[in-house]
Amino acid sequence: MTEFGPITTLQPQFSSEGATSTAWIDALDLLDSSRIYWLATVRPDGRPHVTPLFSVLVDGVLFFCTGPSERKAKNLAANSQCAIMTGCNQVEGLDVVVEGEAVRVLDEPRLQRIAAQYASKYNWHYRVSDGVLTGPVGEVLVFEVQPTTAFGFGKGEHFSQTRWRFGQ
Repeated sequence: MTEFGPITTLQPQFSSEGATSTAWIDALDLLDSSRIYWLATVRPDGRPHVTPLFSVLVDGVLFFCTGPSERKAKNLAANSQCAIMTGCNQVEGLDVVVEGEAVRVLDEPRLQRIAAQYASKYNWHYRVSDGVLTGPVGEVLVFEVQPTTAFGFGKGEHFSQTRWRFGQ
């Protein structure tokens, strides 16, 4: 998500004694291996909108798709700020939240690589044409999440909250 990685800090006020920060590589492993994600966007009237979706990681960058008429696409057209999260839904393990800007991907070679990752991960096969992917659910727009901040919530013997800051 950045060339040299984010600045990593443990948030001691939200972590148990003896906790350590989570390495960004561990967060990337979770972002890569998860199957379901949750995307939070903001409606034009300021109300939140949260929806499950499928996402892929390509070269350390998180991507997701949405139909052009879907609520999340409309929300992002008005306000590109979002949060995407995934985790284990258990009292042990790791949950990750990435906050940032959703930027539309139009570059055909990048779209080809993203389409290949959707095929590998979800067995969804897309064609790339005119800046969109076309496949099992019709035409979809592709967005890259350019992170500003991410949080890792470690759970288990020690509870921890790690903050990763990007581009500082």
